[in-house]
Amino acid sequence: MHSGRIVFSQLMDYLPRHDFNRCVARYRGSCRARRFSCLDQFLCMAFAQLTFRESLRDTVTCLRAIQTKLYHAGIRGRISRSTLADANEKRDWRIYADFAAVLIIIARKLYANEPLSVDLRQTAYVFDATTIDLCLSLFPWAPFRKHKAAIKLHTLMDLRGSIPCFISITDGKTNEKVVLDELVLEPATFYILDRGYVDFRRLYVFTQSSAFFVLCSKRGLDYRRCSSRKVDKSTGLRSDQVIVLRGPKTRDLYPAPLRRVSFYDTENNVRYVFLTNNFTLPALTISELYKCRWQVELFFKWIKQHLRIKAFFGTSANAVKTQIWIAISVYVLVAIIKKRLNLTLQTQRNPPNPVNYIVRTSLNFTSIYGIHRQYLQRAFS
Repeated sequence: MHSGRIVFSQLMDYLPRHDFNRCVARYRGSCRARRFSCLDQFLCMAFAQLTFRESLRDTVTCLRAIQTKLYHAGIRGRISRSTLADANEKRDWRIYADFAAVLIIIARKLYANEPLSVDLRQTAYVFDATTIDLCLSLFPWAPFRKHKAAIKLHTLMDLRGSIPCFISITDGKTNEKVVLDELVLEPATFYILDRGYVDFRRLYVFTQSSAFFVLCSKRGLDYRRCSSRKVDKSTGLRSDQVIVLRGPKTRDLYPAPLRRVSFYDTENNVRYVFLTNNFTLPALTISELYKCRWQVELFFKWIKQHLRIKAFFGTSANAVKTQIWIAISVYVLVAIIKKRLNLTLQTQRNPPNPVNYIVRTSLNFTSIYGIHRQYLQRAFS
């Protein structure tokens, strides 16, 4: 009745296997791996992400249900829960971090000409972090509070295509501002930051690197106005000023002038004050650019809802990072497939899982998967 390759196998055809093998060789991932390779591990964990499995046992059970199809899907090793758990525990997570970086490079090239919602030719990034709560007794290596553990996912996202370009995984206690030091700043590029990243010593590094930042100002900022520009108040703008800081510490940390843009949101009855080191863009574009920061929040919401990064299959730091990096690889892979197949997702309040969309629009779902109805319902429910 059911024939042909399964959907999962066809999705994995888009993986650059040669680059994956280079990442494995870089960290000697194949050392002492006789029957269950790093590729087998990646494919099993990718299957768990795409089908939203609840545990390793659940993943192995579903894979064994399509045992005759696994060879053509690329899984050559014998699958067992203990073998997969040991692989997540011992194999270097940097293999999958480097491979995710390879996929990100491919995806960014595909989305390089993607239009922005703002009239801007330069590259624009959004930088933010999200916290994933953990149990302190199971994850003692990730302290957060007295009776709570957590990890933080610091993400730099390209607005063109919503592709994560930089990700740093730290424990919950790490201050978000510290991760700014790890960024490789690109000249003439915009970085949109949250209010929590107001650190004038680090922001001055942006100016010295010829990079632009846009962020929301904190209240009580001590400054002196140098000049003002006329604004059209019908657009919501209230002021466009050039200022210098005059606080006893801030003026030494950031000695250069700043641009202060005030915008009033009539819908929410909220007034925003933005700080930037760019003096050429229109003030309205600056305010619209900051609105794009919400895209990174949608990214965090999407991966938490559709990928397994809140419930982990292992408790060690290596297992957690392995699962997160494979999840990021799956996200970027879906973005690559969406672009290469020229698929367009309809805008909805609750957008569908793009993997399900790809399956239902470009492939015959029930005839390709070829497994029992109950597994179909569980896999894509």
